[in-house]
This record gives sequence, structure tokens and C-alpha cells, in this order.
Amino acid sequence: MPILVTIPFLLLELYLSLSVGEKIGFLWSAIWIVVTFIIGLQLLRVSPFAIMGNLDAVKRGKLSLKGFHSASTAYFIGAVLLIIPGVLTDILGVFALLYTLYLQFVAKITPEQTNYKSEKQGEDNVIDVEIIDEHTDRNPHA
Repeated sequence: MPILVTIPFLLLELYLSLSVGEKIGFLWSAIWIVVTFIIGLQLLRVSPFAIMGNLDAVKRGKLSLKGFHSASTAYFIGAVLLIIPGVLTDILGVFALLYTLYLQFVAKITPEQTNYKSEKQGEDNVIDVEIIDEHTDRNPHA
């Protein structure tokens, strides 16, 4: 099954890379490959700082654990896709990085979540009970 997806992806990657290379020329294609490779490596190099920033956002309640996982995974995949030479992988890498930015900006816009378990809902020394009167008649219609 993975081969059925991989072969069309590789053919599309080859077609797009050759088409773009034909339009912009060999030198600009080579520059593009080197620049995206360097950008991807730099993103991987600073990825611990990005992950720590996401963890800090989780601590402050501005990012959920699912959002943390999505943002960190998209960041890593985006960096790796930029390292791989090719037009399609670069486009997918940029989309993954944009998704990471989207998650981070949406998390910063949303208000901080409060921890409802730590808030007092009433007095601590109050016990809620139900009183059952056993001496009343069980058949009220009789």
C-alpha cells in the first residue's frame, strides 16, 4: 500500500521539479535547493527552543496538549520536508510550518483556560445530604 502512494508522489515531485527548473534555470534551481536545505537544517537546529516555547504555552494554559503535539509534529515534519530537495516537498514543508504558526497564533488569541478543579465552588465544610423520612405513608393516595 505505501508503494501505491509513494510512486505517484515521486512522479509528481519529479514533474514539478523539472517544470520549475526549466522555467527558472539550473542555477536558480540549485540555489533554491541549497537555501531550503539550509533553512530546514536551521529549523531543526532550533527545534528544542520551539518545543520549549510550546511547552511553556501549555503550562500557561494557552495551548492544549493536543495542540502541543500537533504544533511540534508539524514543525518537525516541515523542517524535514524543507531539507528534502524538490518543489512538492518544499511546498508541503511550508504548509506544515504555516500550520504550526496558525496553531501558535490561535493559542495566543484564545483566553487562558482556568483550572476549574482548583477554584472553590462553595464552602469546604458543607456536606450535601438527602433526608428520607421513613415514617410517612408510602401510598399517598390511600
